[in-house]
Amino acid sequence: MKRKMLTIGCLICAVLFGCCCGYIFWYFYSERENSKIYEELQEEAEVSPTPVSSEETPPEQPADTEPEEEIPIDFAALQAVNPEIYAWIRIEGTNIDYPIVQSSTDDTYYLNHTVEGTEGYPGSIYTERVNSKDFLDFNTIVYGHNMRDGSMFQNLHNYEDSEYMAEHPEVIIYTPDKVYHYQIFAAVIYSDTHLYYAFDYTKESSRQQFLDSILSARGMSDTIREDVPVSADDRFLTLSTCIGSQEDKRLIVEAVLQNE
Repeated sequence: MKRKMLTIGCLICAVLFGCCCGYIFWYFYSERENSKIYEELQEEAEVSPTPVSSEETPPEQPADTEPEEEIPIDFAALQAVNPEIYAWIRIEGTNIDYPIVQSSTDDTYYLNHTVEGTEGYPGSIYTERVNSKDFLDFNTIVYGHNMRDGSMFQNLHNYEDSEYMAEHPEVIIYTPDKVYHYQIFAAVIYSDTHLYYAFDYTKESSRQQFLDSILSARGMSDTIREDVPVSADDRFLTLSTCIGSQEDKRLIVEAVLQNE
C-alpha cells in the first residue's frame, strides 16, 4: 500500500513538474513573440528623410523663425495598426524607442496588452485618460513594464547611475504634429501612489509640493541633477516602471520640457 501511494505521489509530482516547465516555456515564448511586435513596428514606423535635390532650392525661412523639426515617425502606418497610438517615445542610446498608446475605455488595458491587442507581457507603453494627449498637462505620466530582457522601460533603472543620466540626458516625444524635448533631472524610488491624484496640479503650492517630493529624495538609488533648473511653472514628463523586489514602490524618471 505504501509503495502504491509513493508511486502515485511520484506521478503527481512528475505531472506538476511537467506543467510548471510547460508554463515557463509558454511564458517566455509568448513574451518573446510579443516583443517581436515592437521590433517590427520600430522598422515600419521609421520614415526616411527625403533628400533635397541639388537642383532645387529649399524655401527660405523667415529670419525670426526656426525651421520645423522633422518628425521621423510614420503615424499613418502606426494608426492603421492601432488608432489609439498617439505618440512615440525615444531616448537615444537606450532600448526605449516605442509607440505610446492610451485606451479610450480602460486605463488598465495596455498594462497587459500589446499595441496590436495581444494579451500578455510586455504590454505597452501607455498613459491614462487623466492625461491629455497633447503633453500640455503639468505632469504627463507614462507607464511601462520593467522587462527582464531589457525591453520596454527596464532601461530606466540605468538612471540610478548619475553618469548614465549625464550620458543619456534627453527624452524625445514625437506626435503627428510636434516634437517635444525633455531634459532628465531625476530618478527616484517613489511610493506606488497615483501621482496625478496625489497632488492638485491646479495649485502652484501643490505643484511645488510634487517637485519637492522628488528633489528631496536622498535614497541610495536616487539620482538628482541639481544643475537642471525646474519650477512649478514648467511641464514635466514622468516615466514610471516597477521594481521587482518592492511591489509597493515604483522607479520614476523625471524630465522637464525644454521647448513649448
